[in-house]
Amino acid sequence: MAAEGARFFAERAWVAGGWARDVLLVADAQGHWSEVRPACTAADREGATRLDGPVLPGLVDAHSHAFQRAIAGLTERSPAGRDDFWSWRDRMYDAALRITPEQLEAIAAQLYAELLRVGYTQVCEFHYLHNAQDGRAYADPAEMVHALARAARRVGIGLTLLPTLYMRSGFGATGLRDDQRRFASTPDSVLALADRLAGEGLVNAGVALHSVRAVDAAALGEVAAAARGRMPVHIHISEQRREVEECVTLHGKRPIEWLLAQAPVDQSWNLVHATHADRDELAALRQSGASIVLCPSTEGNLGDGVFDLPAWLGASGRWAIGSDSHVTRDWTEELRLLEYSQRFAQRERNVAARAAVRESTAAALFEGALEGGSAAAGRKLGGLAVGQRADFRGGHAGAGFARRAGRARAGRPGVLQPVGASARGVRGGARGRAAGHYGRLPRSHAIPLGLILIRVELAG
Repeated sequence: MAAEGARFFAERAWVAGGWARDVLLVADAQGHWSEVRPACTAADREGATRLDGPVLPGLVDAHSHAFQRAIAGLTERSPAGRDDFWSWRDRMYDAALRITPEQLEAIAAQLYAELLRVGYTQVCEFHYLHNAQDGRAYADPAEMVHALARAARRVGIGLTLLPTLYMRSGFGATGLRDDQRRFASTPDSVLALADRLAGEGLVNAGVALHSVRAVDAAALGEVAAAARGRMPVHIHISEQRREVEECVTLHGKRPIEWLLAQAPVDQSWNLVHATHADRDELAALRQSGASIVLCPSTEGNLGDGVFDLPAWLGASGRWAIGSDSHVTRDWTEELRLLEYSQRFAQRERNVAARAAVRESTAAALFEGALEGGSAAAGRKLGGLAVGQRADFRGGHAGAGFARRAGRARAGRPGVLQPVGASARGVRGGARGRAAGHYGRLPRSHAIPLGLILIRVELAG
């Protein structure tokens, strides 16, 4: 039997889809919940660390491009002519061509601290910035993923790295544009990166395909076959109407329809956006067991459109949320935007609750994000339940914390403050100094000078 790691008591905690009172939470030595007991007695909780305020499970940010945090807010000026996803993408590429490994680590560390502060305890990093600025491979092909992993460990957040296959600029193209040279990759290269990163403490790995427009059928099949049963698979799909139209022109099928015909899509797959999927595609996708990752703040910022949430929830489809380009880094904003965008489109209220056959909109949204996030990360992150990783968020109103419970040092259970923690210990703080059992977040909400300078450079 594993040694007991940490014991906590919460007056209110979110357990099994609702609020429970007087909850005893016990973590084992490996940092997973070994006991979750509502309505515990005073004797049960004797010696447990008391948690102030209501306690929520940690959530997964299921879609992140960390480097784009550096340009959040810098693209809100319109150039001449049409301004849409494609014009924004050109400006994003300009930034992507200039970011160094050192800058990426600084950007990611700030981002991951912001995510952890609001209650994300795991982030899925959809990573395609593989090569040096001139397009040549780094001496160590994992240079950029190591920068991301170092940032996550400094902060103490869990990280699912998704090395991303990017082979061509669009449907029918034979290669990449020059401004996409840093993205060049092969099935072998992204699978090798995933294998190198597998099982490294707070860091685990899956694999991603950028989109059906960026990979051909053979490469898609190769990656899908290698990943099957081993790791989560992510892919952008049907984010833009133009993508749907070009796919139909070339293949005679819509993107999700074509994907399902080419690959053994199953419950390990996570389709990002699916904004313009039709109901037939969603019905077929539901049969596969795959998840959809929704990124409401980015989809709104880029003018993508509105996903058919009632159809997906009505079919009991699994879904997660992601902050994507990081115009906001707060899951409450993502869920609010998800619901409100549906109200705009449907001209009705409480859309998610009714589609999910629940009374509470908040409960329907939070539980959906919780379940889908665990699948997206390929980790046991399904909430305050036995066997799930012991991540949680709580604290006084306006001063929350996110943490990972585990084996505490004898006589030193740690202090409650904004933290990210690990059963095995993490490195934390602005300079990556050792922080023992708990990794500490920067106390200030101010953006560090280093990131400000990077943003000034990118805006120039």
